[in-house]
Amino acid sequence: MNSEELLALLSAVGHAQRLRVIGELADGRLYVSELARRLEMSRPLLYMHLDRLEKAGLVAGRLELSEDGKALKYFELTPFELKLNVATVLAALQEDRTAALPEAAGDGGGDGDGVGAAEPPAKKKPNTTRGTRT
Repeated sequence: MNSEELLALLSAVGHAQRLRVIGELADGRLYVSELARRLEMSRPLLYMHLDRLEKAGLVAGRLELSEDGKALKYFELTPFELKLNVATVLAALQEDRTAALPEAAGDGGGDGDGVGAAEPPAKKKPNTTRGTRT
């Protein structure tokens, strides 16, 4: 896990409504309308929270057809364990440094987009300032 993933995870659980979503899903999967009713929350707002939780890998959603042919979006918790300590933070930062190494090494550090490539020296402009002593 790198620092971006760690921050996404912490952000996902760092909100009271998302903790309530996790609490409701702890007993098993639910479809969005039922979950919204239980939480007394609008579906658009619930979808925003579910999206954050899904991007962090804490919940998974799946569309299913009901017996009467309606499409229902079900969400369930994915198994997770959240452990935050100094070692977790240091490991995320180390992952960032490891991922950055291939960019800095190799053929001059560029990836073909010109970033990090040496630029030709700029032409010197003649000094047009008058009356200045150096």
